[in-house]
Amino acid sequence: MRSVPQATSLRRAPVQRRSAERLTRILDACADLLDEVGYDALSTRAVAQRAGVPIGSVYRFFGNKRQMADALAQRNLERFSERVTERLKGARRGRTARSGDAEGAGDWRAAMDAVLDEYLAMKRTAPGFSLVDFGNQIPVGARQAEPNHRVADRLTDLLSDYLDRTPDEDLRRTFLIAVETADTLVQLAFRVDPQGDEKVIGEMRELLRAYLARVLD
Repeated sequence: MRSVPQATSLRRAPVQRRSAERLTRILDACADLLDEVGYDALSTRAVAQRAGVPIGSVYRFFGNKRQMADALAQRNLERFSERVTERLKGARRGRTARSGDAEGAGDWRAAMDAVLDEYLAMKRTAPGFSLVDFGNQIPVGARQAEPNHRVADRLTDLLSDYLDRTPDEDLRRTFLIAVETADTLVQLAFRVDPQGDEKVIGEMRELLRAYLARVLD
């Protein structure tokens, strides 16, 4: 069983395994219903019915559907981080096998491809991801989408060691700009084609390579 992130939106963190499994079922049900009915029609009661748990179990963890969706977004970020980390480990092992030297910075282009590939894979396959992703897409009235600081900060922490760079403010700003740019263009690609228009995605990769090369080369 996957661990459930200790999301800040949780009213109460699960302690026992049974409670953690129930929370996992609730978040899984939330993700499935987001794809089926959308965020506006999502309800805590429907989630409880889909998860097969009493409505009180949902309210034990969440005060409203926004908190539930935010916990799902946090879980998405944790799973995305795990996938990127595994890709970077594989890239590092491959580089070591080729050179016989485990030292030195990794190729930032390989890191960028790992980040984009894993994001696109989740966009195409992870339930509820197209509406919630990492939280900035969750609709709240007329408020504009939040900046991608949560994602950019996580990627900065993940990539700093791989790139042999100090995670300073310049690097954090660079990754925030890259993440915001990628987010906008990925949304465009999936508006053009439900599976993500490959030509738009290709242009996005070239744009990001040109921008990051100025900073990371």
